[in-house]
Amino acid sequence: MSQSTKPQGFTVVIPARMASSRLPNKPLADIAGLPMVVRVAQRALQSQASQVVVAADDSRIVQACKEHGIQALLTRQDHVSGSDRLAEACQLLGLADDAMVVNVQGDEPLMPPTLINEVARLLSERPEASMSTAAHAITSLTEFCNPNVVKVVMDARQMALYFSRAPIPWWRDGQTPAGFTALPTPAPLRHIGIYGYRVGFLALFPGLPPAPIETMESLEQLRALWHGHQIAVHVTPEVPGPGVDTPEDLERVRQLLS
Repeated sequence: MSQSTKPQGFTVVIPARMASSRLPNKPLADIAGLPMVVRVAQRALQSQASQVVVAADDSRIVQACKEHGIQALLTRQDHVSGSDRLAEACQLLGLADDAMVVNVQGDEPLMPPTLINEVARLLSERPEASMSTAAHAITSLTEFCNPNVVKVVMDARQMALYFSRAPIPWWRDGQTPAGFTALPTPAPLRHIGIYGYRVGFLALFPGLPPAPIETMESLEQLRALWHGHQIAVHVTPEVPGPGVDTPEDLERVRQLLS
């Protein structure tokens, strides 16, 4: 399918919660005069989504969105994960089981709209997949070995085989007593935290028992693989701008958008 082909209609849902141990009131953090969650929604509105909705856990987030013309829903505060919040938002929106939703994290104000489109397009092209996501090539050995950088390996059909914080694929012959000395070839892939879902699967997902590998790696997407669901992976040459997890990240993004 050509790059100009428009994906089937899809909804972007942006989960946003006020509680953050490292950055209190993160969704409302000011970035060049706008709350961060509004910045995220404005980026998503540049995609081909039929609608963009913020799923918030606090009325202050909903109010900030409405003040800037962004659609927002108030969801429960007791959700244990972003996917639970997404599932409730889909229910509130009355989306059909075969509808597609792209989850854009509320702390990704630099997410490329083109990448949102590609994740939606991939899911529409791969009916055997319950989810879609994205990755890009790793060019830094430090990044490859960093446990905070999630890696993904795929099969020949670009379906995810595994996600890990470990350096995968493990290059047996690239080892010395001091560790890896170079990157394997072809380049390993860094997972990008954007997901496409079919609404029917999203309703099912929170009820699936957590997987041992999910608990060990602290990676929720491993639950889908553990229970036999397939995740299609779009490999992009475009590296998204930094997300916001810490005050230092926030300052970096402020400088980029100032």
